[in-house]
Amino acid sequence: MAQVGARFYTGQKCDTTGSYVFDGYYPRGETTPAPTNEERVIPMHAGRDFPPIRSQGRSAWWKLQRIG
Repeated sequence: MAQVGARFYTGQKCDTTGSYVFDGYYPRGETTPAPTNEERVIPMHAGRDFPPIRSQGRSAWWKLQRIG
Protein backbone atom coordinates (compact mmCIF):
# COMPACT_ATOMS: atom_id res chain seq x y z
CA MET A 1 0.00 0.00 0.00
CA ALA A 2 1.33 3.42 -1.00
CA GLN A 3 1.77 6.30 1.42
CA VAL A 4 0.42 9.82 0.87
CA GLY A 5 2.96 11.69 -1.27
CA ALA A 6 4.09 8.61 -3.23
CA ARG A 7 4.61 9.29 -6.96
CA PHE A 8 3.46 7.19 -9.91
CA TYR A 9 3.92 7.40 -13.67
CA THR A 10 1.40 7.03 -16.49
CA GLY A 11 0.93 3.33 -17.26
CA GLN A 12 1.89 2.07 -13.80
CA LYS A 13 -0.70 0.02 -11.89
CA CYS A 14 -2.38 1.78 -9.01
CA ASP A 15 -2.07 -0.25 -5.80
CA THR A 16 -3.89 2.15 -3.46
CA THR A 17 -7.40 3.49 -4.06
CA GLY A 18 -7.53 7.23 -3.52
CA SER A 19 -7.26 10.72 -4.90
CA TYR A 20 -4.21 11.54 -7.04
CA VAL A 21 -2.97 14.92 -8.19
CA PHE A 22 -0.91 15.81 -11.27
CA ASP A 23 2.55 16.24 -9.77
CA GLY A 24 3.42 19.13 -12.07
CA TYR A 25 5.87 17.23 -14.25
CA TYR A 26 5.88 15.47 -17.59
CA PRO A 27 8.38 12.71 -18.55
CA ARG A 28 11.44 14.86 -19.13
CA GLY A 29 10.81 17.29 -16.29
CA GLU A 30 8.73 19.74 -18.31
CA THR A 31 6.01 21.61 -16.42
CA THR A 32 4.08 23.11 -19.33
CA PRO A 33 1.60 23.08 -20.93
CA ALA A 34 -0.70 22.69 -17.95
CA PRO A 35 -3.45 20.06 -17.88
CA THR A 36 -7.09 21.14 -17.70
CA ASN A 37 -8.59 21.76 -14.26
CA GLU A 38 -10.56 18.50 -14.55
CA GLU A 39 -7.33 16.55 -15.13
CA ARG A 40 -5.36 17.94 -12.18
CA VAL A 41 -6.97 15.70 -9.54
CA ILE A 42 -8.28 12.23 -10.38
CA PRO A 43 -9.86 9.38 -8.43
CA MET A 44 -8.06 6.06 -8.90
CA HIS A 45 -8.99 2.52 -7.92
CA ALA A 46 -6.43 -0.15 -7.11
CA GLY A 47 -5.62 -2.31 -10.13
CA ARG A 48 -6.15 0.39 -12.76
CA ASP A 49 -3.40 2.00 -14.84
CA PHE A 50 -2.50 5.64 -14.29
CA PRO A 51 -3.74 7.69 -17.27
CA PRO A 52 -1.95 10.21 -19.44
CA ILE A 53 -2.92 13.88 -19.51
CA ARG A 54 -5.32 13.44 -22.39
CA SER A 55 -5.69 17.13 -23.27
CA GLN A 56 -1.92 17.27 -23.90
CA GLY A 57 -1.46 13.71 -25.19
CA ARG A 58 1.40 13.21 -22.72
CA SER A 59 2.45 10.88 -19.96
CA ALA A 60 2.72 12.42 -16.50
CA TRP A 61 3.67 11.93 -12.88
CA TRP A 62 0.86 11.51 -10.33
CA LYS A 63 1.07 11.90 -6.56
CA LEU A 64 -1.16 10.23 -3.97
CA GLN A 65 -3.05 13.03 -2.24
CA ARG A 66 -5.59 11.10 -0.14
CA ILE A 67 -6.15 7.40 0.56
CA GLY A 68 -9.64 6.00 0.16
